[in-house]
Amino acid sequence: MSAIICFGQQPCGFFPRRFLSAKIVTARRLAKELGGEIVFFYHDSDHDPRETQTILTHRKTGEQAKLNFHCDNKVQRKWSPLYAKHVSAEWQANTARQLPAYVDPTLVEYFRGVGARNVADFCLEMYAKMGLLDGIRVVRSGNPAVRQAACAVADYFVDVPYEGETVRARWQDGALRLHEGGGAYRTLPGAEFGKEQISPTRDTRLRWMQSVVRCTHYVTGAGEAAYLNTADAPEITFVTRDGIERSDEAWTG
Repeated sequence: MSAIICFGQQPCGFFPRRFLSAKIVTARRLAKELGGEIVFFYHDSDHDPRETQTILTHRKTGEQAKLNFHCDNKVQRKWSPLYAKHVSAEWQANTARQLPAYVDPTLVEYFRGVGARNVADFCLEMYAKMGLLDGIRVVRSGNPAVRQAACAVADYFVDVPYEGETVRARWQDGALRLHEGGGAYRTLPGAEFGKEQISPTRDTRLRWMQSVVRCTHYVTGAGEAAYLNTADAPEITFVTRDGIERSDEAWTG
């Protein structure tokens, strides 16, 4: 059986965070040693806007800037999955004007040329332009076909319409709920939903992903090992990603 080397990650900045580049380097090294293919499990159904914060260092002053996508409204920002958060051309143009102070001109032009109009597609297009995805197969958690093919899990989110947007609601105790912060939740009206609307929680993600990807090796992040239930996939060999300094900052080549 050929090796299938997988790593997983949410969209993590329009220039990816350095920990993602470390996962890719580790996966490429394993592929060189073992052969087989590399699969990027792209968890674009996550909804947390903090995931896409991009930390850049000024080329002259050394000061850091924290940049992020702007959303159309509060509902979209807080609860829409990353594949449904809208990217405006105005935000893209305004951000592009700031970038020359932080990155080289080639990356600025890559950024200007992205045509995607949602956050997940925007990040993926940037990663591809930067050469990070060469030879890597991408499997997306927001893809309805992937969701249909995945196994059933007991703990999950459901993508449903709400106030004119698509939101990612947690299924809890027979109800759809949006997390308001702390211990507060907003309960949504009851609605029927199908498997193509379901994505896993953090604790059920490994088994759900593996039912589709069927990998032999999985590259874990520094924090992933603390919560992954490896007993859900005893057939996988888990490999900790290579170390990298300033892991939360943007990787710019």
